[in-house]
Amino acid sequence: MLRYLTAGESHGKYLVGILEGMVAGVKIEPERIKRELEARRNTSGRSSRMKLESEEFEIISGLRNGKTTGAPIAVIIRNSDVKELEDFVPRPGHADLAGCLKYGFENIHMVAERASARETSVRVALGSLARAFLENFGINFVSHTVAIAGISIRNYDYSFEFIEQRRFSSPLYCIEPEAEKRMTLAIEEARKNGDSVGGVTEVRARGLPVGLGSHVHYDRRFEYRIGGALLSIPAVKGLEIGKVVFRGSENNDPIILRGRKVRRGTNRAGGIEGGISNGEELIVRLTVKPVPTLRKRMDSFDFRTLEPARTPELRTDICVVPAAGIVAENVLALEIAGLFLEKFGGDNLQEVIRNFRSYLKNLKLK
Repeated sequence: MLRYLTAGESHGKYLVGILEGMVAGVKIEPERIKRELEARRNTSGRSSRMKLESEEFEIISGLRNGKTTGAPIAVIIRNSDVKELEDFVPRPGHADLAGCLKYGFENIHMVAERASARETSVRVALGSLARAFLENFGINFVSHTVAIAGISIRNYDYSFEFIEQRRFSSPLYCIEPEAEKRMTLAIEEARKNGDSVGGVTEVRARGLPVGLGSHVHYDRRFEYRIGGALLSIPAVKGLEIGKVVFRGSENNDPIILRGRKVRRGTNRAGGIEGGISNGEELIVRLTVKPVPTLRKRMDSFDFRTLEPARTPELRTDICVVPAAGIVAENVLALEIAGLFLEKFGGDNLQEVIRNFRSYLKNLKLK
């Protein structure tokens, strides 16, 4: 069973992640983790803090000679911007009010420091470890921005390879230059007005075998396993798997059999049928809300006096849609790695590879 825990606060000394259940023998390249962390950080629309945080990380256990040992893997990320904050006016759209009422606090940062999306950097680091494992089986991930501030790309049918090649040429990870220009203008307009903008990011996983997840019970369904994890990413408010068309005759993906090979004529199901991966590309679109912290001060109250007050002015992102895609790739990798290990088992990489190959060999249809 693959599982992970994170700890740490936005302005604390460290963020900490522990990944337990990873098999022995997986080669880990620190440069890969660094690239993923930088991809999360270096996008247009982020706050000035992103220039401060170098995302310096260290793997402090679970590796020997560059390979996993089967023991829990612990990762720490050092924060450069370390300080203790005090504000007593809860901000709309945040966990401030509900969290302070639940835990009995008045200082909103007792909640905000942990609720902050800063925590996702350590999930990206742990997800990079899961991706290193999955690459041994030809499973890869990519994301790209499909909409910001109501401005959308025109084509949703780009290939995985095309997205992979083009997305990092854009600071918004948008593969249509004209849409990117309009998105950039919308972000700059929001910045000038002290506002923020949301949008949609699409995440894809290629190379999944048939058979991850199950139809037999609700909590074993593939959608159940990935849905909660993706919705736990701060600012993500909704997800769509595949593309639903509202006539059954058009929504179903035709099954094409050539010899012993099965293919779908379309992929509106997005790679999942009946709670089970069907061998097609997994396609998930996430709706990302505008960042609720604004330079515009909003109506609220002071916890100490219970008198009306205005929200504090805090440093804030304008748009996190591209970064949310990077986080989602790695969160998805963690969940899929867990499903993969449940299906194929083993304590070391070579054992899992043997089990996987045996499964593929004995499939009636490929």
